[in-house]
Amino acid sequence: MDNRKERYDTNKLAKHLRRDVGRAIGDYQLIESGDRVMVCLSGGKDSYTLLDMLLSLQRAAPIEFELVAVNLDQKQPGFPADVLPRYLESLGVPYHILERDTYSIVQELTPEGKTFCPVCSRLRRGTLYGFASEIGATKIALGHHLDDVVETLFLNMFFGRRMKAMPPKLKSDDGRNILIRPLYYCREKDIARWATAREYPIIPCNLCGSQENLQRRVIKDMLTQWDKTEPGRVENIARSIAHISPSQMADPNLFDFAGLQRDAVAATLIPLRVRT
Repeated sequence: MDNRKERYDTNKLAKHLRRDVGRAIGDYQLIESGDRVMVCLSGGKDSYTLLDMLLSLQRAAPIEFELVAVNLDQKQPGFPADVLPRYLESLGVPYHILERDTYSIVQELTPEGKTFCPVCSRLRRGTLYGFASEIGATKIALGHHLDDVVETLFLNMFFGRRMKAMPPKLKSDDGRNILIRPLYYCREKDIARWATAREYPIIPCNLCGSQENLQRRVIKDMLTQWDKTEPGRVENIARSIAHISPSQMADPNLFDFAGLQRDAVAATLIPLRVRT
């Protein structure tokens, strides 16, 4: 009975995740016929789930598209270089492993006491963007999920003084690449459950994951608490990002406040009654 219940729950979770990914792809036209999608695979639960869901949708989709998995081996000490090739070969997925010693560069360029993430992400993006052009990828798929989006929104509000999150689809600054986030509607807790059920060979990040007191971790704890006390709040915040009313905000670049005038209508003025 327990095994049947477990299989039922796992199948239900798989359908839920596939539905969320399919909805994001449909809502934002993330993948189109003939696309060659470069799936960035880090060895974490999110990127494993991303590849898994895209493979599942590829088999059932009414359009044809290619998937190519790409991992950036940043030469972190103790990185198990054999894990991802073995896993990808078992799936029969075309893949590339890029070996770049960005670890040493990040260590050198990051001031003491600061987080590694800004330098690391810039180096990683530059390497992956360039390689996408080399292999003719039309889209670059990243494993960011709904929680990442909301966390980024609050990080930018609290520390960057900007109302900015992560879009589901983005053109790179140089205009050469389109980034997509198919897990845009997926909750991290669902991805974690799926990763456990699938028994992915998780490779921890020993670079940023080793740092304490990261602001993102503080925000993540806040969202976790909200999930316990106010179920649905995090999802509502994520939905609000897609329903913005520029005239109800305060950005003059989005709405012409200076040119705002009342409608010129002919109206009879009602005289004020003066009390004598």
